[in-house]
Amino acid sequence: MTDVLARILDMSEEFVALRHRIHARPELSLEEHETSNLVAERLHAWGYEVHRGLAKTGVVGTLKVGSGSRRLGLRADMDALPIMESTGLPYASQREGVMHACGHDGHTAILLGAARYLAETRRFSGTLNLIFQPAEERYCGAKIMVDEGLFDKFPCDMVFGLHNRPGEPVGKFGFLPGSFMASSDTVYISIQGKGGHGGRPHLTSDPIVAAAHVVIALQTIVSRNMDPLDTAVISIGEIHGGTVSNVIPDVVKMTLSVRALRPEVQRLVHDRLIELVETQASALGCTAKVDYQWGCPAVVNDPAATEFARQVAYDWLGEDGLIPDMRPTAGAEDFSFMLQAVPGCYFIVGNGTGPAHNTGGCMLHNAGYDFNDAALPTAATYWVKLAERFLAER
Repeated sequence: MTDVLARILDMSEEFVALRHRIHARPELSLEEHETSNLVAERLHAWGYEVHRGLAKTGVVGTLKVGSGSRRLGLRADMDALPIMESTGLPYASQREGVMHACGHDGHTAILLGAARYLAETRRFSGTLNLIFQPAEERYCGAKIMVDEGLFDKFPCDMVFGLHNRPGEPVGKFGFLPGSFMASSDTVYISIQGKGGHGGRPHLTSDPIVAAAHVVIALQTIVSRNMDPLDTAVISIGEIHGGTVSNVIPDVVKMTLSVRALRPEVQRLVHDRLIELVETQASALGCTAKVDYQWGCPAVVNDPAATEFARQVAYDWLGEDGLIPDMRPTAGAEDFSFMLQAVPGCYFIVGNGTGPAHNTGGCMLHNAGYDFNDAALPTAATYWVKLAERFLAER
């Protein structure tokens, strides 16, 4: 056991209690006032220069030690989800219909644990920027922070972020250079036809039939327009049209989720999707409007930053501390906006494999999920080791 882990274990009861406090008082995106206040109070008490107001509820804690010129950014997200918690835990959500179902309470507690240790020991030389970000689940809070001058006000040579992953053992870390998580776009389609009596379809332009053709045609983008070695997902989550069986409606509306691992593929899907929707609708006597909302870009890890982060874990825990055979995922994460601005790495920490609440195996965005407290000391120790190495005397 290293001295870092030993000290953090000594403090772990405090940070588990802090995590439970945040879990019990979850707040939705851009509404993280209570969480933001708590983070700011703790950072200030430990000697950080605290800055507030980016992306409304964001907090940045800065600690400069020694004469080192290097600048490091570490990021945690703070917001919760609009889900009714079903865990029955003593510290379950006290706010109806809102819960920490993604572990952002854990991510915040992890970074606060590391923050306290680093402030107490100050065994580094340089500038440490701790970024507590709002609105990861909605509104792309990372983009808001970057657009409002995050890295102009708090320059970083590299930036790092983590996310817990159920199904992976506690104490293991996963790294992947290059494309790691998918972009995420939302598409709203409106197909305008000419409604009429269901018994006289020849006098109509049926938007439901046109929508059915659009659904099938969209499946050909991935299967026939893309390189088979590339990855994309087009999922149709909503279709609304009609009210009764014998009336052909005027309009059908659809909502899609589009994901890709490379910007070139994201653009290809965008262009081909609009073309297919408009031509399929036109061929059946209808018109289509496509509102393509660009969302988060793909998470693309800088190779050098990823190798650095991986080496920190390997030197501490050896091969057994690494998740083998890491692969990209079609999940999305707005940390991608920070990686577009500054080189860095987004990585995984295991949340556990067991089915019980305290063993971390329940999947994310599930009403029965809970962050595994056993992961907190290991992940906080890792942040310390990464910061001390990156900001070592040179």
